[in-house]
Amino acid sequence: MRATTIHGAGDIRVEEVPDPVIKKPTDAIIKVTAGCICGSDLWPYRGENPIRPGSTIGHECIGIVEEVGSEVASFKPGDFVVVPFCHCDNTCAHCLAGAQSACVNLGMTSSGQAEYARVVQADGSLVSTNGVPDADLVASILALSDVMPTGWHAAVAAGVKAGDTVVVVGDGAVGLCGVLAASVLGAEKIIAMSRHEPRQAIARAFGATHVVAARGKEGVAEVMEISGGIGVDAALECVGTNDAMTTAINVTRPGGGVGFVGVPHGVDLPVGTLFAKNVGLRGGIAPVRQYLPHLLDLVVERKIDPGQVFDLTLPLDQSPDGYRAMDERRAVKVLLQP
Repeated sequence: MRATTIHGAGDIRVEEVPDPVIKKPTDAIIKVTAGCICGSDLWPYRGENPIRPGSTIGHECIGIVEEVGSEVASFKPGDFVVVPFCHCDNTCAHCLAGAQSACVNLGMTSSGQAEYARVVQADGSLVSTNGVPDADLVASILALSDVMPTGWHAAVAAGVKAGDTVVVVGDGAVGLCGVLAASVLGAEKIIAMSRHEPRQAIARAFGATHVVAARGKEGVAEVMEISGGIGVDAALECVGTNDAMTTAINVTRPGGGVGFVGVPHGVDLPVGTLFAKNVGLRGGIAPVRQYLPHLLDLVVERKIDPGQVFDLTLPLDQSPDGYRAMDERRAVKVLLQP
């Protein structure tokens, strides 16, 4: 099959690789109809994460079930499904507690930017769309494989509730979906921290009431002014850098919460500040399967449209161009069509 592979920093290729095969009776093979590039894929692309040269890359996809293992009971070839980037059995103690991303049988999609992908816990992971989705819903359904549930997780972890003042640190696809999540959850003021006009426009369309372009101390000061000098009730940290985490914690009022979903890189937590302000910090890898049914209903009922984060669509063969576009911030998120 054709698949996107990574060979080193900045070295993305589309190559022929072996098709994935059923290895365990709980597996399924998915024919990918749409995949995409994630902001977290840029960490290895920029040389910030270890790379195994020649490995496939990409963990977000939707598509049609091609083959199932002997123990898969809920799905059959021909079913159209959403593939959560983290696979789970949805029956272990952690899954039952709502932590599917820490499942004892955890797996991850490894070839979402390809023609086929293997899911290691098909019954527990996959969610059916009950037929091929309408063309205008494809992008939003694809967003449910990662970025929308991850933004939702940031809001849930931060404790967003009706009437809250919320700040979202990060204007990538996850941060923008965090804005949308905060809006759906009833936040009254939603502050999007963004310096890029196209992203600001999406944030406003998703429910942002304020946009702050400044960073550092100036950005903190603006957020504090918008919140009446009190600080926000909830902060969504959707980047993963030390500056983003520091900003999120500094603008959160005493007793408030920070939800973090940015993959941490060089983060040094100010435990003393958290202690002094009684600020709660929760988050991590989104338990996508936990949120998927509800979010799918919202998309199908056209109550949310997270697919707006996709502002560039390319054929799979041009995925290296997609990486460059996202790395250079010429695109928010790239949809790839095999």
